[in-house]
Amino acid sequence: MGFFSFIFGARHERPGFLLYNAAVQAARDPAWFEALGVPDTLDGRFDLIGLFAALLIRRLRALPPPGPALAQAVFDAMFADMDFNLRELGVSDMSIGRRMRAMWEAFHGRALAYEGPLDEADAPSLAAAMARNVWRGQAPPGAADRLAQAALAQNRHLSGIDLAKFQTGAIAFLPASAVLV
Repeated sequence: MGFFSFIFGARHERPGFLLYNAAVQAARDPAWFEALGVPDTLDGRFDLIGLFAALLIRRLRALPPPGPALAQAVFDAMFADMDFNLRELGVSDMSIGRRMRAMWEAFHGRALAYEGPLDEADAPSLAAAMARNVWRGQAPPGAADRLAQAALAQNRHLSGIDLAKFQTGAIAFLPASAVLV
């Protein structure tokens, strides 16, 4: 990393962590697990955090500068948190790199799978992608459809937030109770 990217990237670190924290808080809402049967496991929690982080990063990338830099800061915060959590769980230093790569690939694959359906507001395609990823193909009846509708509502909500608000890091996702139909 060059000197200028280090200096200018650091300017976005705090809002990046605050924005990532908003995604984590939204993903931890018990309604996702109770109403939709999202597995309350490390994988299930990772999938929801990944969904909310992907929605956030997607929105930030679409904004003018420094939106893309904030998107990178959110991504960096997410994977710094994942690294920390793996270490807290006792994963050895020798396997951290391999596990982080697997998590990055999983996140990237899911974000790509959701991108097109989010662009087109294509709830059935988004639900199919979510069923494959969140429930590993075994979603409870209607759960993937409901999560897809909720993700589309969150996406619309984020599209109404301006860059200045994102720069403060003080945003909130809609509560699950407001978007679960």
